[in-house]
Amino acid sequence: MRGCLAIYRRELLILKKKFFRQLASMSVGPLLYLVAFGLGMGQGVQVQGRSYLEFLIPGLVAMSSMTQAFAIASEINIARFYWRIFEEFQAAPIRNIAYVTGEVLAGITRALLSVVVILLIGLLSGVSLSYNIFFWLAVVLNSFLFASLAVGLAMVVKSHADQALLTNFFITPMAFLGGTFFPVDRMPVWAQKILHFLPLTHAAKIIRSSAFGLTPDRFSYLLLAGLGTMLFVVAFLCVNKAKE
Repeated sequence: MRGCLAIYRRELLILKKKFFRQLASMSVGPLLYLVAFGLGMGQGVQVQGRSYLEFLIPGLVAMSSMTQAFAIASEINIARFYWRIFEEFQAAPIRNIAYVTGEVLAGITRALLSVVVILLIGLLSGVSLSYNIFFWLAVVLNSFLFASLAVGLAMVVKSHADQALLTNFFITPMAFLGGTFFPVDRMPVWAQKILHFLPLTHAAKIIRSSAFGLTPDRFSYLLLAGLGTMLFVVAFLCVNKAKE
């Protein structure tokens, strides 16, 4: 437990050091999407009985919680390839499970901070939805899944450039195709079947349903929790292999 808190505290200190830059970075993307899609293209557009701006905010929450949780991989790579801090972790009396848990918690924290930024921007735009316990549970599960994925992949890649390549080929397409900017059911049937396999599709669906005050799909919660747990175990095994 002490080792986990040490890893987590280290990541929080890094976040604190560049807090305002990080906050600005988390704000720029959602602001651009809200202006371009919500206020520009989405004026007067109704989606699922809601204004497009109301439809867009939960999608941005799902997308941002994914990207910010996954961004912990960049911090790990910097520590591995530039600062050589991972070698110190190898020598320190810190259990691998503590290291993985600390990094995943740091990824979840970054994701939750980005979600708060989006919700504040939404409130300033006049959008007020239901941010209940089911909403936050979906956000945490989505963040847990992608933070675990980030830790595992950060142990596998051989360079910082490889990590950026994975982001461009997997995270970025998922961000735009996972039901964030448009309803998945408007896609062709064959595309819906493919997108149904994306975890972000399920995250966006239950985040949006809970934000609208509807009953979210329990299966999507179980899927995110199960897949997140599996990726957490994979991350633990990857750290074990990296330390050998």
